[in-house]
Amino acid sequence: MPELPEVETVRRSLQALVAGKTIRDVTVTLPRLIRTPDDAEQFCFQLRGQTVERVGRRGKFLLFEVGPFTMVSHLRMEGRYGLYPATDPVENHTHVIFHFMDGTELRYKDVRQFGTFDLLPKGDLSAIPGLRKIGPEPLEAGFTPKVLHDSLKNRSGKIKALLLDQNLVAGIGNIYADEVLFQAGIHPECAGHKLTREQCERLHRAIVDVLSASVELGGSSVKSYVNGYGKTGGFQYRLQVYGKEKSPCPKCGSLIEKIRVGGRGTHYCPVCQPKQRTTVCRRGCVATVTG
Repeated sequence: MPELPEVETVRRSLQALVAGKTIRDVTVTLPRLIRTPDDAEQFCFQLRGQTVERVGRRGKFLLFEVGPFTMVSHLRMEGRYGLYPATDPVENHTHVIFHFMDGTELRYKDVRQFGTFDLLPKGDLSAIPGLRKIGPEPLEAGFTPKVLHDSLKNRSGKIKALLLDQNLVAGIGNIYADEVLFQAGIHPECAGHKLTREQCERLHRAIVDVLSASVELGGSSVKSYVNGYGKTGGFQYRLQVYGKEKSPCPKCGSLIEKIRVGGRGTHYCPVCQPKQRTTVCRRGCVATVTG
């Protein structure tokens, strides 16, 4: 599933491609992708004659500001957008087409058919479960080491699973959780509330550094992701541990291991990301020991 860097890359390309264009009509060939309103014909009717003002993003969601509406689009597994002349043949698995006044079309293609569309009054996104309690944007100023530490101090779950929780921080998925924890030197099974302030500072720095670098390189095209221009990303060539099971660690040379955390395949270096354990001495003193 595309994560923050991929969705941000798509957002930037769509902002350049379709902002300012006016929608003449909309074609929906797979109505179940339209969640709100529950009538696909009403969805098309409301968008006719509206102008795309800008394309934004919140976490993994694309936000099209269209007249008095916000169209929320989630790409899910393999959703992709492309801008075409209206005369170009329509490819298989194209399920939604936005026909513009200038003779171009924004086409949404989704082989797996898991993507979703919601058309809501502008500024009212509370109807979308994934946006109702979404966490801070990791590349914005409001996301600080203190915010991260405060969010984790009462969370006993494993840090890998917590990073995938969009209520903690927005936009991080399986690929970047593995990369972030490797850069921060934190074992994926470490409990969130046991992270020290220093570890949270390392984790915060790794989140910002890894996501920023991936955005700069256009995201990771591990499977089928492309941006609005049909181009693949380049960060997959920078991956340190994700998908590298039994390969040498780029830092210490130990073999990368793969386990499951929260039901997700998780890659890490057992030397650079040692486990922590809690010990109690005879006097009752509690200490956290690494290794």
